[in-house]
Order: sequence, then structure tokens, then C-alpha cells
Amino acid sequence: MPSLQATAALLEQSLRTRRDLLGRRSTGVTRESLDRLSRTPAPLSQISNLKCEVPRGTQFDALREAVSVCRKCENLAASRTQTVFGSGNPQADLMFVGEAPGVDEDRQGEPFVGRAGELLTKIIHAMGLTRDDIYIANVLKCRPDTAPGASGNRPPEPLEMQRCLPYLREQIALIQPRILVALGKTAMAGLTGRDEAMGAMRGRWFTFENIPLLATYHPSYLLRNDSNAEKRKVWEDMLLVMEKLGMPVSEKQRGFFRSAS
Repeated sequence: MPSLQATAALLEQSLRTRRDLLGRRSTGVTRESLDRLSRTPAPLSQISNLKCEVPRGTQFDALREAVSVCRKCENLAASRTQTVFGSGNPQADLMFVGEAPGVDEDRQGEPFVGRAGELLTKIIHAMGLTRDDIYIANVLKCRPDTAPGASGNRPPEPLEMQRCLPYLREQIALIQPRILVALGKTAMAGLTGRDEAMGAMRGRWFTFENIPLLATYHPSYLLRNDSNAEKRKVWEDMLLVMEKLGMPVSEKQRGFFRSAS
């Protein structure tokens, strides 16, 4: 049954993480049992069948716990303050995906809480929504480490994203959003593998596991390019999202930053 395959997939990942962290003797998990669980990997559509059988909160708690003890990237596990799982409504129609936590997110354990997060919150409010209405997560659940004495944040490396992407895929499978929004080039690379200029992808619809995916600029881009013309581009993307979700769009909303056109 698909639901049994999905259960096996989630259980296999959780047990593998525990075994890697604590060892076989402490967990009683053998390599043979993990191999049996992983022989028939379940696609995203099958994992979603768990929603009918296991409370969503229970599934999220299990996934959050697996993320919190993950040590797939030893350098990130050693340098992080904590993992940043995600936040918002686990039944949201709209999900934003960023690239990785920064120093503020690493400190607080929540995504998009720094200056870029404040701007994203303003964008969400302008849409007539709150952060409790949507869900926000990152491709990477740990802040990318930096060299001693270095300041700022660095983008995640391809291998780091590859190791962490299964967690995001499971989040998306559990949430089943109607729309995904990728914030920036790195998020698009993590979700789709595309390595194109953001200007070429922005405002275009793609798909991720049959879910419509819109690419737009990361809020940090607007902090560096604070012009009405650039703000209008991002806002036009949000209007596309609102229209696809069937949300009402007022004339006032349609006119935001229109003077820059």
C-alpha cells in the first residue's frame, strides 16, 4: 500500500539519523533493517498519504526531531547554534522557500527574522496575509559556516543542499501547498537544479513535484537595490501568486510601485 511505503520512508530516515548520531548499540537499529526499509523508496505523492492516517503535528514533530539531530554536514553541525526547521501554518496554501539561515536565524531558530525577514513580512502583509497564514522554510536547515573571523553569511554549497533537500521535500509533502515561491537563485537551484540568472527566471512559473513554483528575488536583493522599479518586479510576482490562489486583489494593491513602470 502507498501509505505503508510512505511510513517506511519516513521511519527509515528518522532511524538512520538516530543511528548515525547515537550508534547501533544505543539505538538497536541494524544496517540490515535500514536497507530493508529503503529498498522501495516512496515518491512525494505517496508520502502525502500519511496525512490521512497520522496527525500532521505528529509527522512534523518527527521530521523536526530528525532535522534537529542531523549531522550529514559535520562542519555545519559543529558550527550551528541550532537548526532552523521552518515556521508558519503546516496547512498553508502558500509556501516560501529561501536558501539558508543567516546569523539571526541561527540565533533564534526561526527563518527570515533578520532585515530580509522583516521585508518579507511586509510583503506578506501587503498581500493581505500574515506569517501565520503561510509557511516559510529554507533549502538548508543549518547556517553555512564561515571562516574564523569572517563576518556575514555565505551561500550553501551544492553538496550541502543535496544532503539537506530531502528534509524540505518532506516538509512540502506534509504541507501540500498549492503554490511554492522560491526566493532567489540559490533556492531555485536547490528546488529545480537550474543555474540561470535570477533576472531570467524571475516572474516565471516552474513546477516542483507538480506544484506550481514561482521564482522571485530574495528580499535581501531589494535591500541592496532599493528602487521602486525593483520593488515593482517583486510585487508583480506576488500579484501572480495572489491571482493563482484566487485571492481578491484591490486596485490599491495593483497600483503598488506602479509609478516606477
